[in-house]
Amino acid sequence: MLRKTNPRKKNLLIFALLSAGLSQAYAQQQVKGAVQNEKGEFLPGVSVKAIQVNGSQRVTTSTNSQGLFQFQNLVEQAGYQFVFSAVGFQSDTLSGYVVEARKPLSLSVKLQQSSVKLDEVVIGYGRVSRKDVTSSITTVKAEDANVGVFTSPAQMLQGKVAGLTISTNNSNPNATPSISLRGASTLRSGEAMEPYYVIDGVPGASLALVAPDDIESIDVLRDASATAIYGSKAANGVIIVTTKRGKSGQTSINYNGYLAIDKVAKHYKMMNAAQYRSYVNDNGFSMEPADDLGADTNWERAVERIGISNNHNISILGGGDQTQYSISLNTIKNNGVIKGTDMGRQIARAFLQTKALNNRLTASFNINASITKQHDVLALNDGLSVYDAMYYYLPVSPIKNTDGSWFEKSDRSQYANPLSLIEENTNFSKNKVIQAHAKLGYEILNGLTYNMDLSLQNRQFNNAQYYSSLSMAARNQNGKSIRAAVEDERRVMEMNLRYEKTFAGKHKLSALAGYSWEENNNNDGFQLTTSDYYNDDLSYYNPGMANVVDLLGFGNYYLSTLRMISVYGRVNYAYNSKYLLQATVRRDGSSAFGTNNRWATFPSVSAAWRLSDESFIREMGIFDDLKLRAGYGVSGNSLGFDAFTAQSVQGASSKFFDYVSAAGLISPLRTLQVLRNSNPNLKWETTSMVNLGMDFSVLSNRLTGSLEVYKKKTSDLIYDYQVSQSKYIYPVLTANVGEIENRGIELTMNAKAIDKQFFKWNTGLVVSHNTNKVASIANEQFTKDYIELSDLGGAGQSNLFQQRLTPGAPIGQFYTWEWAGYNDKGISIFYVHDSKTGGRTGETTTTPQKKDQVVTGSPQPKLTLGWSNDLSYKNLSLTGMFQGSFGQKILNATRARHSNVVGNAGQKNVLASVLETERMTDINAHYLSDRYLENGSFLRLAYVTLAYHIPVKNIPVKNLRVYATMNNVFVLTKYKGIDPEVGLGGLTPGIDNRQTYPRTRTFMFGLNFNL
Repeated sequence: MLRKTNPRKKNLLIFALLSAGLSQAYAQQQVKGAVQNEKGEFLPGVSVKAIQVNGSQRVTTSTNSQGLFQFQNLVEQAGYQFVFSAVGFQSDTLSGYVVEARKPLSLSVKLQQSSVKLDEVVIGYGRVSRKDVTSSITTVKAEDANVGVFTSPAQMLQGKVAGLTISTNNSNPNATPSISLRGASTLRSGEAMEPYYVIDGVPGASLALVAPDDIESIDVLRDASATAIYGSKAANGVIIVTTKRGKSGQTSINYNGYLAIDKVAKHYKMMNAAQYRSYVNDNGFSMEPADDLGADTNWERAVERIGISNNHNISILGGGDQTQYSISLNTIKNNGVIKGTDMGRQIARAFLQTKALNNRLTASFNINASITKQHDVLALNDGLSVYDAMYYYLPVSPIKNTDGSWFEKSDRSQYANPLSLIEENTNFSKNKVIQAHAKLGYEILNGLTYNMDLSLQNRQFNNAQYYSSLSMAARNQNGKSIRAAVEDERRVMEMNLRYEKTFAGKHKLSALAGYSWEENNNNDGFQLTTSDYYNDDLSYYNPGMANVVDLLGFGNYYLSTLRMISVYGRVNYAYNSKYLLQATVRRDGSSAFGTNNRWATFPSVSAAWRLSDESFIREMGIFDDLKLRAGYGVSGNSLGFDAFTAQSVQGASSKFFDYVSAAGLISPLRTLQVLRNSNPNLKWETTSMVNLGMDFSVLSNRLTGSLEVYKKKTSDLIYDYQVSQSKYIYPVLTANVGEIENRGIELTMNAKAIDKQFFKWNTGLVVSHNTNKVASIANEQFTKDYIELSDLGGAGQSNLFQQRLTPGAPIGQFYTWEWAGYNDKGISIFYVHDSKTGGRTGETTTTPQKKDQVVTGSPQPKLTLGWSNDLSYKNLSLTGMFQGSFGQKILNATRARHSNVVGNAGQKNVLASVLETERMTDINAHYLSDRYLENGSFLRLAYVTLAYHIPVKNIPVKNLRVYATMNNVFVLTKYKGIDPEVGLGGLTPGIDNRQTYPRTRTFMFGLNFNL
């Protein structure tokens, strides 16, 4: 028998009947036993490790389908400890035992379920236990998400999910982050490049309806075998948001709030007045006397302020066995660090769920609404941008003249007072979204359930702009007003049958069959543009006071009605949680595509093998859990289309002619013209993906992780191609041409580095590498060698593009001049290239041509990472996350613009650093060449939070927590711009071109508690 040398109280049952029920083979074993859960149910697949205390022997086994385990060949008279671990349960350790000969013992231990439900994963139209997952799915719980002043739930995931790139390259409260999963896979922009969102089971729901404080968890479906159940909307992955709901037997009132202070983290160091005067005078330049009025104005500081933000969230959660409910109200006000920029949002959510008919019927209803109000400043081209003017405006000029009027130079090209641009122009938007969702589920038979979901979402967007009579953006118009109102409506009906049953305790089967109907009525709106007001007092509130109505200013708003019908199915099978299989198929029909290609089928299959249940793996004594996964699937991309994409469209042109009536009256009429060609063969972009994965757990589940390898290929890319008007009426046709490939490897690791009673340290690492390649942009019908992108302009650089889409190269590949230094006159020279071969001729020139542009770098990062840490000591905790991106290039067009030492002299300000970096004779200093192509690698301490749970007594407050957070603590980078996190997504990544809102450093102070 095992003899205790150091007795401890453990949840251990010794029962003699177990040994009597075992086979003869078991009678010879030294240690045998069983593992149960809290309900007394026997648990298969539990890892049991025997560790010799004063020796090197480590033997691992696992429980069989009846929850039994056994050990043999343990060293006699040796001390052992036994470690029990299973996914979804708290590990347990029995120690202080010595093995004695011919005295076997039968043991039983009960494992407690983990407080963090790792065994529950949302897979779309249902859930599955984590151990039975066959696809690539990452779950981020609310307590593990990022902390910050977030206006989009997606920001909570930055650096948390392998392969998910979230770029927030500025701190404008009205900006939305750029999001991509496993590389760009389309040539279209907007939502066509982003993942598909599902909120509480409602596909395509607006993120504006969810406050970060209301989120319970976020599941990211990363590979096609997981996303194919959403078919034509899932090519860029699926993000499923689950909000907090009331639970049986509890009622709580929760408050979360914070106050945040924003300051600009880094400025461009432009010349001050003294430096600028010396720069002009010492180098033989001249300045108009009217510019220099003896001022020393720091225009960056003049347009900036301390940004104060606050957020408050109150929720009530509760319910009984039959009925659960939740109500929440969130309000946020985010004032940007640039004057005139702010965002305010209020979100209200209500949920009610109840059961009837002997608990076979479950009905729920929730209604959600949000109102978002935003103010923004001008960010137009031709110098009419606050973010540009705050740098280029001369420091020797004052903000206002002595008479109180703005100091302006209306005769100077692309030159506007940045304070005037803020004060004399108004841009206000209001966005209202309301959603109602009803769900009904009825268990027809044991394990067979019918579900119906109905949802309606309505969005109303209103924009009001006013350019005063003093506005530089509407010169000589005596005030200009633009009012627009647009409404979108989305209706979805989902019906499905779900069957779940376990046979003989080993065979777990679940099946799903469903039908979906969806209708979107978008872009139903109008715009009114008026000018020539008597005064500016009424702003945009009374367009009837205007004397001029712009007949071309009614906006491009055309009601677009899209419908989609789908059928889908999925089958999951698990044998003893060891051998796992999943197969899905979805067939979608959409009115967005050509009449010949409105239907498509999207299948997937995936399988997994839990090797840790095999004896040859158990005997290694290394893995607590080890699972191999493989999957293949096809998904589509129907996002970002309207009803007219594949149709011939005719409309009014911008040209007028004088129509003479029979009575001789003359009236101006607009001509009609074809605006779009029809393409009956336009079809879906389709993305196929192969994914291989390995999930592992070692060291008694102290170290867990996954390794993924994938290949993603998108075909039938949709793009606008130039066509001959001898065949088509309109010179452009939207067609399917081209392919894009993405390949990558991803590693996710989580470790309990220290797990003591009072001190704990949990750390997680996410590392991703993706290789992006444009495989093709042509076919037999449409031929194109490359597609030019990024016309950044600049003196002497008109109609020159800095990026190209080229077969065999990544999206956004830079195509610039090569800088060769200076000639004897101190002017930048560039390498000349042969127009046929593209190679260098050996010559240099001061006047480079388009033919001299060559490949000079890629904006695609070679490696991205997120490193999270959570340390706690008793009631005190410290959390933080490092985020990094490495190997990408950034074209710093902003630095080039402000390095134009000759062209800007006496006209506009320049960087203070040009006195050391530039030659004052260089008329080409601002030319966009590889000289301004910089290393964009960076490592950022994204946030650090210090929190304290305050012990409370004799008052009803629970979980009282105060915290302080700093965002954007520091950045390690060689990039010379304001911030290196520059546009990692889209078709033109890696471009920093003057229109950049400053990045801030945020200090937050928050309070959470429950009643």
